[in-house]
Amino acid sequence: MRIHLDRDKCIGSGQCVLAAPEWFDQDDDGIAVVLEHDTSEDDTDEVQRAAFTCPALAIALDSE
Repeated sequence: MRIHLDRDKCIGSGQCVLAAPEWFDQDDDGIAVVLEHDTSEDDTDEVQRAAFTCPALAIALDSE
């Protein structure tokens, strides 16, 4: 699965970091940063939770 983050939509709530700290972080302005764009099947639930909890709907996932 591949993670796509629209940084222009991100409002800096940090929900993605709380849901999936191994996959997301925030820059100095609080905007989300994807640490690793490709996930394994073992991490799918965690990354999907991050996308679901994003209030700005800035995270999209697609299977490769």
